[in-house]
Amino acid sequence: MAFKCITPMESSSGTTRYTQYSIACHLVWIPKYRRRIFTTQVDAACKKLLHECCERQGLRLLEVETDEDHVHVFVSAPPRFSPSQIANLLKSHTSRYLREQFPHLNRLCGRGQLWTQAGSAGAVFTEIIRHYISECQGT
Repeated sequence: MAFKCITPMESSSGTTRYTQYSIACHLVWIPKYRRRIFTTQVDAACKKLLHECCERQGLRLLEVETDEDHVHVFVSAPPRFSPSQIANLLKSHTSRYLREQFPHLNRLCGRGQLWTQAGSAGAVFTEIIRHYISECQGT
């Protein structure tokens, strides 16, 4: 599945009825116990679920990558969303549906939750984050 990469000019701002904004969050999270859960099928399903969740919530998925034991998501969001809300939306949506589609994840990570904590990059330039996500995978 291919995801559209948005150019820096496109990702730098968005609009709502009352405001223009430039908000982007880089979130990284890992499976419980840092399990290496991302096989080809789980990887593809996770990216698809992230794309669907962002579309449904009005978020723009700027970049997404997985390694065998973590997920990087770079997303642009309207000001009504805090980074913790974005992380909660994405993690809960993917956790629920991944555990339904792949029952073996319940054995690996436990029945209650699939993910642990999320982290944010803060005020780092968009291109640096994109470069990091695309270049660090597979090392």
